[in-house]
Amino acid sequence: MSKIAIVTDSTAYIPKQIRDELGITMVPLNVIFGNETYKEETEITAPDFYEMMKKIENLPTTSQPAIGLFAVEFERLAKDHNQVISIHLSSEISGTYQSAVAAGSMVEGIEVIPFDSELSCMPQGFFVLEAAKLANEGKSSDEILARLQEMKANMRAYFMADDLSHLHRGGRLNGAQLLVGSLLQIKPILHFEAGKIVPFEKVRTAKKALNRIYGLLDEDAKTGEPIHIVVIHGNCEEEAEKIAAHLKTEYPHADLSISYFGPVIGTHLGEGSIGIGWYKG
Repeated sequence: MSKIAIVTDSTAYIPKQIRDELGITMVPLNVIFGNETYKEETEITAPDFYEMMKKIENLPTTSQPAIGLFAVEFERLAKDHNQVISIHLSSEISGTYQSAVAAGSMVEGIEVIPFDSELSCMPQGFFVLEAAKLANEGKSSDEILARLQEMKANMRAYFMADDLSHLHRGGRLNGAQLLVGSLLQIKPILHFEAGKIVPFEKVRTAKKALNRIYGLLDEDAKTGEPIHIVVIHGNCEEEAEKIAAHLKTEYPHADLSISYFGPVIGTHLGEGSIGIGWYKG
């Protein structure tokens, strides 16, 4: 067993089977419908979430894990590990990273090393999977962190929301951006910049937006170097499969997967959202 444990949160959306195989600990965020709170990935699935979204008038809200939940997991891991590398969604859009930091300072007998992915979803998961692989190979925490920083320099993630009102009501898009996008039927390509979700480019149609993302991907993928690509969807798996099939034809050398926007991120992006993330090396 590795002496370094790997912890992440639910917004990496790594399937449980893979988490179990690699020894990854997941701490869930919460999605709140009225007076009911659900831990995503454990108490509510993505399909159930999107079905509930169709039946309610008011958007659900989300919340970070309690500090105590992190502390319990760190204390459990301290029995068999010397260190924890705790990898989380961007600290600019959630307090989850700060909760992990606070919990780490409360627990004795184990060193907690937080890592801010500065993004979310499976691009965040890429960091987690690589860290777990290296930890299981017996690499040191310094070696693992150096690799994660190397990956961060090559990580790209672009996405588009079908309905901008979710981002606006969730506080991730200001009123002016919403108004302009709605009036002109613009489909902005979004990305993470310094950990924040910001428009990358404004495009008039979803098809043009997707083609623009294809162009950005091509700049990295056409070199022939090893590349990991993920297509992410908000309850539109058929569309994601079409995109993945296209990319597999274009880049047969790529390691390609399909993931999803689960309840917490889906609250802000809404159904029909599509994202593509990748890194070289």
